[in-house]
Amino acid sequence: MNTEARLILLGRVHGAFGVRGELRVESFTDPEAALLRYQPLQLRDARGNVRALEGLGGRATPKGLIATIPGIDDKDAADALRGAEIYAPRSVLPPPAPGEYYWVDLEGLEVVTTTGVPLGRVSHLTSTGVNDVLVVAGDRERLIPFREPDYVTCVDFEAGRITVDWDPDF
Repeated sequence: MNTEARLILLGRVHGAFGVRGELRVESFTDPEAALLRYQPLQLRDARGNVRALEGLGGRATPKGLIATIPGIDDKDAADALRGAEIYAPRSVLPPPAPGEYYWVDLEGLEVVTTTGVPLGRVSHLTSTGVNDVLVVAGDRERLIPFREPDYVTCVDFEAGRITVDWDPDF
């Protein structure tokens, strides 16, 4: 799938903030208020209904991101959005800095060892808090720490391949 067309999860609504319809939003952007700059956005509610999210406003606070959506004017309407997710097309995100990657860009890449042994494809990534981990689906699932250059020796988007210094039997 073309990563530029994919929708990327940027945040999740955790419920109302106050009584005027403001929302507590967990932002997955860095800094967290960057979520407010991306357009277009889509809101997917807990039932899977998707709608364009226009006019999202808000502010960063010590307690997290507080957002406003036109038409959401009271606590009940805000609470009804609890669990809703905020998405943006990959194409609106800025290019990553050198040596940094968007996880979505790594998903689906082939993973091979430095000796050329194929291990599978990147299913997804996860974070342990200590480091990010490639989840590689192949003849079996492998969890490979995403640490350059220790384990990940090369990410080649043109070839669609990640080379890892990893024992294929591990």
